[in-house]
Amino acid sequence: MAKKQSVILASAQRTLRLEGNALLQQVDAMDASFEKVVQLLLKSKGRLVVTGIGKSGNIAQKIVATLVSTGQPALFMHAADAIHGDLGTLQKKDVVLCISKSGDSPEIKVLVPLVKSMGHVLVGMVSNKRSFLANHSDFVLHTLVDGEACPNNLAPTVSTTLQLAMGDALAVALMEQRGFSSVDFARVHPGGALGKKLYTRVSDILGSDAAPHVSPSSPIKKVILEISAKRLGATAVIEKGKLLGVVTDGDIRRMLAGRFDMNKTKASDIMGLAPKTIESGALAVEAFQLMEKHNITILIVTNNGKYKGIIHLHDILKEGIF
Repeated sequence: MAKKQSVILASAQRTLRLEGNALLQQVDAMDASFEKVVQLLLKSKGRLVVTGIGKSGNIAQKIVATLVSTGQPALFMHAADAIHGDLGTLQKKDVVLCISKSGDSPEIKVLVPLVKSMGHVLVGMVSNKRSFLANHSDFVLHTLVDGEACPNNLAPTVSTTLQLAMGDALAVALMEQRGFSSVDFARVHPGGALGKKLYTRVSDILGSDAAPHVSPSSPIKKVILEISAKRLGATAVIEKGKLLGVVTDGDIRRMLAGRFDMNKTKASDIMGLAPKTIESGALAVEAFQLMEKHNITILIVTNNGKYKGIIHLHDILKEGIF
């Protein structure tokens, strides 16, 4: 059994080593063509239409998904479907990226002349520099494939890894040139925890009734009732619109364990001074980080310095941000 596991592990390591080495060779093989394609897309007023067939078509779809999520208008067009009607999806200013290992498949040989006759700039991502695709492309992104990891040298493995990596390199280069920021990223990723981290603000999750407050002279009974009613574990202490402090349920417990006279104690006697605050326009993730830094579960929310309410750690967690 141990020997069989060793053979399996060796096979996996061989595959990864072949693909890793191919990526390193690709780094050294990069030339000015890549930069020209990036410049072309930065100036283009159209979309990048990515096409391919078979496994290259599958990679093309993933590349499109990465591009559109990082600011580059793009769509996938299946090479076989293109020659049966889908060429109609092409718009006048679109750039076409055709992905193929051999560059000589029948569908590619039919598609390429049609794309060129329509006046589109054609970029070929291809391994065979002597292929039909390479010879008829305006720009060639050469993927340097010496062989596949497949023991029969047939199943696309190394070739598709290089195609995928080149697509990532293209997307990242375009992002950097455009200055595509985390704010831009949030606009196209509004769903899920990732999007919520990037766009959800404190004001978005601050409840309309999440502003418990008492005056400095409020008796402890009123303080306890206010904390209990709003269920945030704390209340702000306000006087003439100014935030003076905060009383938490922890302050109440410490008072009960001490020598305070319940009938005479006021909010000002037990409130914490200089509570941690956050502006309502701040990102919720910033509120979480502030709570984590100071090992607390609530923050006083302000708007231009004016008290707006209290946000609890549970409010952030309920949003699914973490």
